[in-house]
Amino acid sequence: MKIVNYTLISLLAVSLASCKKEGKTNESGKDSLTAKKDSVVVVPEVHQEYYGIYTGEFAGMEKVVDETDGSEYDVNNYKRISLKINRITKDSVYGQSIVNGNQRPFRGVFNETSTSFVLDEPGNDKTDGRFEVKLKGDSLTGKWNAFDKTTVKAPSKTLKLTKKEFVYNPNFMLDKDSDLVDWSNPKEFTEKYKDEETGKTESYKTSKNRIASEAIFKLNASKQKLTEKDLKNLRKLDLEIIKNSVFARHGYSFKKETYRNFFEQTDWYIPVSSNVDNDLSPMEKENVALLNRFTKYAEDKYDSFGR
Repeated sequence: MKIVNYTLISLLAVSLASCKKEGKTNESGKDSLTAKKDSVVVVPEVHQEYYGIYTGEFAGMEKVVDETDGSEYDVNNYKRISLKINRITKDSVYGQSIVNGNQRPFRGVFNETSTSFVLDEPGNDKTDGRFEVKLKGDSLTGKWNAFDKTTVKAPSKTLKLTKKEFVYNPNFMLDKDSDLVDWSNPKEFTEKYKDEETGKTESYKTSKNRIASEAIFKLNASKQKLTEKDLKNLRKLDLEIIKNSVFARHGYSFKKETYRNFFEQTDWYIPVSSNVDNDLSPMEKENVALLNRFTKYAEDKYDSFGR
């Protein structure tokens, strides 16, 4: 019986010694195992002077098929894009691209010798591709190529970007000389006319475009509390522009070409996010809700234009 007791005592002593050794604390008061878990390797950042938003022209040629005769021709596909450089280390570059309301992360490398970037989007979206751009002063120029050239209209594009600081300013408005025509959504109309020779009434089809009024230069939904009286006689396109001016001021990247075309006419519009809902002020949110209510029942004015 004594031998068994001595054996148990010996095993207990070894166990306690082992626990004490493993639980050895460091100067911070944590045991060594916990200290290893808490240790984080910090990768130093470099070239922080290159961090920021580079925005500008994103253009390429796309093939269009003529519905009348089936012939193909090339047209210039132009958009505005922003590249945000968020972090640069010795081995990697991190950031995101924002275009057409699509915000995609990218990762790549920076070549110090040529001051150039190779940046890859993830590849799990049909619009993803690779940016190869060179930095010169505050400008980024280069090209983008889609990973899957069969899924996008213009699989190769050029970039001409300038570094700009995004600033929200409630005073931003469309320029007075802005084109007020919505070129993206033409509508077919049937017109009638009387033939002077035969006296018969003939008809023909024509394409017309929506047009906005001067009201878009007067109402600012980021600065003034709008009323029903302000909106009751406005055209549908007026209401849409006044509402989306709020989102444009916050840097929203529009999916709809109609709105992109209006705000890309300004020098202040910088797309920086695909969702700015949480950035709107309480008054802006109330105005947007009121504008949405009036837009449901508003009508548009159409006219014929040539381009």
